[in-house]
Amino acid sequence: MSEKKKILVVDDEDSIHLLYKEELEEEGYVVISAMSGEEALKAFDDQMPDLVILDINMPGMNGIEVLRQMKEKRPDIPVILSSAYPEYKQDLASWASDDYIVKSFNLDELKASVKKHLK
Repeated sequence: MSEKKKILVVDDEDSIHLLYKEELEEEGYVVISAMSGEEALKAFDDQMPDLVILDINMPGMNGIEVLRQMKEKRPDIPVILSSAYPEYKQDLASWASDDYIVKSFNLDELKASVKKHLK
């Protein structure tokens, strides 16, 4: 059996971590959680995830800064930005994310994006 793909979920909300972890592990992925930008960058270096799901609005370092630092280290890593605010999508179109998902309790769009970027 091939090694399971690792997904780093970066969000400051516990409920999002629980939801994403449960749903993505059900799909066969290993889920690593980080609650802040700083924690995310440490996990990114230590765990070498295959994909990152990144919240934009977080206290301290925001998702855009985290994205920039991750892409500097590993330009090829797929990063899915996730936000509760659809209006960010236009502002961030020029940023280096691979996808942009508006947070929802229906994770079909997120799971489809993860699958697309990890195949």
